[in-house]
Amino acid sequence: MRGKRYVAGLYLRLSKDDERQGESASIENQRMMLTDYVREKGWEIKEIYVDDGWSGTNFQRPAFQRMLNDAENKLINVIIVKDLSRFGRNYIEVGRLTEETLPLLGCRFIALNDSVDTINGDNDMMAYRNLFNEFHCKDTSKKVRSVRRSLSKQGKFMGSYAPFGYKKDPLDKHRFIIDEETAPIVMRIFEMRSSGSGYRAIALALNEDCIPSPKAFIYSRNGRTNPRDENGLWSTSTVSKILQNEVYIGHMVQGMHGTFSYKNNKLVKKPEEDWIRVEGTHTPLVAIECWNVVKRMSGAWRSRTSTRGPDNIFSGILKCADCGFSMKSCVHRTTRKDGSVNVSRHYTCGNYARSGKSACSIHSISENDLTQLVLGEIREYSMMAEYDEQRMIDAVYKAKQSESMNYLTIYKRELGICLDRIASLDNVIDSIYKDRKQGVVSEGMFAALIGKHETERAEKRNTSEVLRNKIESIENGCNDINAWVSDIQRYTGLGELNRKILLELIERIEVTEAKKVGKQRFVAIKIAYQFIGKLNDELAAAGVVS
Repeated sequence: MRGKRYVAGLYLRLSKDDERQGESASIENQRMMLTDYVREKGWEIKEIYVDDGWSGTNFQRPAFQRMLNDAENKLINVIIVKDLSRFGRNYIEVGRLTEETLPLLGCRFIALNDSVDTINGDNDMMAYRNLFNEFHCKDTSKKVRSVRRSLSKQGKFMGSYAPFGYKKDPLDKHRFIIDEETAPIVMRIFEMRSSGSGYRAIALALNEDCIPSPKAFIYSRNGRTNPRDENGLWSTSTVSKILQNEVYIGHMVQGMHGTFSYKNNKLVKKPEEDWIRVEGTHTPLVAIECWNVVKRMSGAWRSRTSTRGPDNIFSGILKCADCGFSMKSCVHRTTRKDGSVNVSRHYTCGNYARSGKSACSIHSISENDLTQLVLGEIREYSMMAEYDEQRMIDAVYKAKQSESMNYLTIYKRELGICLDRIASLDNVIDSIYKDRKQGVVSEGMFAALIGKHETERAEKRNTSEVLRNKIESIENGCNDINAWVSDIQRYTGLGELNRKILLELIERIEVTEAKKVGKQRFVAIKIAYQFIGKLNDELAAAGVVS
């Protein structure tokens, strides 16, 4: 072997964690050590491969992959590193490369500080060193995650870039301050949405005004262009993400995504119960009232630019009283004798429209009649609330008390069942851990059992929290009624309905099937209001339409 001509590839790597070790781990220190060694041996250096800022658990490092490719193409026949940890921190992968892949390619491997040289064939300690290197990486990852989680629970921002509308405080990088340039754009988005605009309409408006998207702002401030978003335009998904982000009401929500382990950098979305939410960490850009309106709209309605007729202000809140399906909007155009076009809208049960009489009946109502019925009920309640507020509060409370008590009984019974199951699962899980400790169950069986039961326990805990919130909401119902009566007073003499008023006051409107009496059709609507739901028959409005 003495006469063999070696062409060396020197591999240097430094991660952010390695930088804490000081100059001894630096790229320049590694370069000097390896070049001196090759010079002493009298070998040729083909290339020095450098991965600066890359973790040892990631084997897709660009310089590392290029080096392996050169070894495969016989451009180098010896790879030299300072120590095994520079090569990688996954003992299985490092072992496979050094004991199988490189020998098959005829490529020698040398780790100077660990006295590893595959030409000698006596590297029994290498497996242990690789294992300890991985343990080090795992331990470091665990400590970093722990620190980040602890800081997140204190409401400190742990991301790279502040959300659109904010910027990092120059005196504290974990805190947000308002960005004077972009904050008005965020407020405009929420105002447009709360007024009834859809995601697409908002995006189009921002693009028409030549306002760059959030990513475009970040890149332009750094003096760069975004290769993945060169046009810098707004999209419906970008608008949607902003409208769903609690950061704009002053809350810090972090830990929504994570990796499976320190070996796998692929991000996955975590269950909401694992998110870290800290309220009141910074100045909000959006009032809570506006946020609540937008939140109620989420998923219920998306406005679209349409040539089929005027905007449908009832979209998403109009339901069939019998089957629960959304009502389908049908626009009719008729041409008058003078050539003008009359546009009218009717609503029918979506289930009937889709599947016919076997599914449901038509439940037809015109938009004009529906508007008059809703307006009439709002005006009536508004006048009652203004004339005698306390009497209105008492009447609504009495109307809701019976229904609320029924639900309260149901929710408390369900909560009791849920808590009993959680206690039972706690005992089962403790028993499984004891069985593993005593060797009663195998590791495979333990993993299967513990995973199944802990998943169910997490689901039950989440369900119990939902039930507690419902119980609390019913028990605090008086506050909701007072708020609703206060809101309804503002609409005495309301002359015209619009989307914003509907969403502020109403959760849904149910349309009953018409009853014919002679030549007339009698249609009733049942309105479920925000905070209080549907009122009883004495308070509910019913109308007669022709």
